[in-house]
Amino acid sequence: MAFQLFVLLFLASLPGILAQETADATIVVKGSTIIAETDHNFICATIDWWPHDKCNYNQCPWGESSILNLDLSHPSLANAIQAFNPLRIRIGGSLQDQVVYNVGSLNSPCQPFQKKSDGLFGFSMGCLNMDRWDEINHLFNKTGAIMTFGLNALYGRHQIRKGVWGGAWDSINAQDFIEYTISKGYEIDSWEFGNELSGSGVGASVNAEQYGKDLINLKAIINKLYKKSDSRPLLLAPGGFYNQDWYAKLLQVSGTDVVNVITHHIYNLGPGVDPHLVNKILDPHYLSQISGTFRDLELNIQKNGPWASAWVGESGGAYNSGGRLVSNTFVNSFWYLDQLGMASKYNTRAYCRQTLIGGNYGLLNLTTFVPNPDFYSALLWHRLMGKSVLTVDSDASPFLRVYAHCSKGRAGITLLLINLSNQTDFRITVQNDININVRRGEQTIQRKGSFIHGLKRTVSWVGRRASDITTMREEYRLTPMDGQIRSQTMVLNGTPLELTENGDIPALDPVLVDVESPISVAPLSIAFVALPHFEAAACV
Repeated sequence: MAFQLFVLLFLASLPGILAQETADATIVVKGSTIIAETDHNFICATIDWWPHDKCNYNQCPWGESSILNLDLSHPSLANAIQAFNPLRIRIGGSLQDQVVYNVGSLNSPCQPFQKKSDGLFGFSMGCLNMDRWDEINHLFNKTGAIMTFGLNALYGRHQIRKGVWGGAWDSINAQDFIEYTISKGYEIDSWEFGNELSGSGVGASVNAEQYGKDLINLKAIINKLYKKSDSRPLLLAPGGFYNQDWYAKLLQVSGTDVVNVITHHIYNLGPGVDPHLVNKILDPHYLSQISGTFRDLELNIQKNGPWASAWVGESGGAYNSGGRLVSNTFVNSFWYLDQLGMASKYNTRAYCRQTLIGGNYGLLNLTTFVPNPDFYSALLWHRLMGKSVLTVDSDASPFLRVYAHCSKGRAGITLLLINLSNQTDFRITVQNDININVRRGEQTIQRKGSFIHGLKRTVSWVGRRASDITTMREEYRLTPMDGQIRSQTMVLNGTPLELTENGDIPALDPVLVDVESPISVAPLSIAFVALPHFEAAACV
């Protein structure tokens, strides 16, 4: 009976087995030149202002995740932040331009956000008490988090017409707030000015010329207040959606060395309610469309503000709180990791994920604080991918996404391999372009058995022959639990990633594989592959 059951199960699975195919691919890594760089702390997550009654599509997925009411004492929150050692966190979002700070000469009462039909985004003004600000900074100091704080850039302005605001920014409340922060000895990595006010804006917009003048004012305030400080925070702006002319004007008006970082937002998957979110995430041609924005911003900065760098200040994939049972599942890591790889190639120095917690796109579960799959994707990137980006060429189909960086904190390189195909198992051979250049004219790239030959020809072996050394690579293979791409549990090398009994983040250990064997990336899976003995002159 058991044998008959086995036969039936085998026959039932046969169509899937036959449908799966294996495709050979060759990857050539050019390790002699760095094509772009990120910051050492490239991974960033946001904490938003949205209250519990922020709802979209008959869902209210924010709960108690606002920076005003988040349980800052929850041990899983601290553990999650400390796992990055350190994590960059940006405090900001749509309601940031309606926040006043209960300090100094503020005359209005300090009230929480409330539903208001004629208010910006349907809410009234809100307020940050200094007791809460003290608690936030205590958490950040305890966990070593790096803070970016988004300031209210609409304070003092007036609405000219629907969606358009005019007048100069009133800096007094922000100045009092910064003075208080300095007096308490709180370390702020960067102050960001405004949220989504660029171009036509989202809810509100400000003219680029006026915005530039206000940035000059804010920069002068920062320089004055921090003149006795050992470290001066960066100034970031405008935290909006990229508009070429508006961004160019902002840089031209604000002038040299005023804005240190140009920030922009990305929600390239469309609305969170879109039933085609998964299809978009798994479509390589769709994913590649946003590369034009990264490229155009890089060129804009080179032309109009070469003193500044670019960050993605906020990106959640799908807007209006993300996609339910998509943004917090395994399938979203195909989009997220591809974004990190693509952004890096255009000198994006930091990438802030919306959100650390809150909405459907939180890296942590809203109520339990248990990590969602993208948390582990972010953590592996943070630990493995160095800041130096390398060129990598591939002859595979577009469904295999390939990125290469110098490894973080050690020799060699790390590859990120993303297989978007649901039926192709890619068998990959890695080549070093140094080896290819040496042998150019003798032979073309060989698909099989070529990597170890190239490795022995290019690695500098000291005191012994290459044949005396056993060379291994490290693999971190990511798959969804039970093969379900909408699973909220990520599997690393066959082991589900779950918190330990003590609530700690689990170890993210690799498997060691003989470097002579091809790299296999199964359908709908992701792999980080560290090659510690791969010679890349640019990584030394």
